[in-house]
Amino acid sequence: MKLYVCYGTFGMGPHKHPCSEAHKALVAAGHDPEVVKAYGWGVLPDAFNFTTARREIRELTGKPYAPVLVTDEGEVVRPSQKIIEWAAANPAKTTV
Repeated sequence: MKLYVCYGTFGMGPHKHPCSEAHKALVAAGHDPEVVKAYGWGVLPDAFNFTTARREIRELTGKPYAPVLVTDEGEVVRPSQKIIEWAAANPAKTTV
């Protein structure tokens, strides 16, 4: 699975950043997503959001905003609250 984020999965002080919250939920559910940093800022025009990952986000969703989860089955989940809900409903399967 891939999790597209803006700059990283770090928290920003007391502010709960959507990318960080989505990543935390996936990890708490036992997932280890490949984190893809998109950089840029979704509200800027496309000319300023020219990274490959930001273009992939737009192709996947029609919008330039991170975070975006692409599951191993190819399901695209966004925004962050939906990713959090998906993680809670789809814990990682463990092998014994």
